[in-house]
Amino acid sequence: MGSTMGLPLVAFLGAWALMMAAMMLPAIAPVASLYVRAMGPRQGERLAVFGLGYLLVWTLVGLPAFGVAFIVDALARAAPAAERWGVIAILVALAAYQLTPLKQLCLRHCRSPLSQLLRYASYRGGLRDLRVGAHHGLYCVGCCWPLTLLLVAVGTMNLGVMLALTVVVLGEKLLPRGDVVAHGVALAAVCAAVLFAVSPTVFDRLVGA
Repeated sequence: MGSTMGLPLVAFLGAWALMMAAMMLPAIAPVASLYVRAMGPRQGERLAVFGLGYLLVWTLVGLPAFGVAFIVDALARAAPAAERWGVIAILVALAAYQLTPLKQLCLRHCRSPLSQLLRYASYRGGLRDLRVGAHHGLYCVGCCWPLTLLLVAVGTMNLGVMLALTVVVLGEKLLPRGDVVAHGVALAAVCAAVLFAVSPTVFDRLVGA
């Protein structure tokens, strides 16, 4: 069905939101739990609104993702070889981003948001929990957007890649040395890029098919 899954924009956004919920929500469970415990009563309600704010951010990311998916599908039809080189370019960009200060900043926030709790405590109004979830979601986007770009490039419903990227997200955010995991992902991305560059057959078997 291609990267757009053959769906119009609204339906794509719905499917995208469900995929992001499956991939990202398990990794933020400790952060969300810490926040609602620190903020007092009505924890169940606060947790739900926090999650809604978080998912709203990732749903909005589905807008540019749809544009990228549309371009990927057009390229795959017009010049199938271009898809492989596009994935290779994304893998190289992913590897480079994993080592940037911005990636490390966002990853530190996602792993240990204690420094943000005082700021969140100053939020007021009925939309406080929604705003907190959205704020945390923005950091998560800053941490993980190249991974979702790779998912779109290889086919949004590629279940094997979805599972692999979910494991990466969980490892970066929950394991004791998430920074080491991030660096390992950079190395793995470079190795995959080299492999796909020298062996189109491997690309077709793992991704292109």
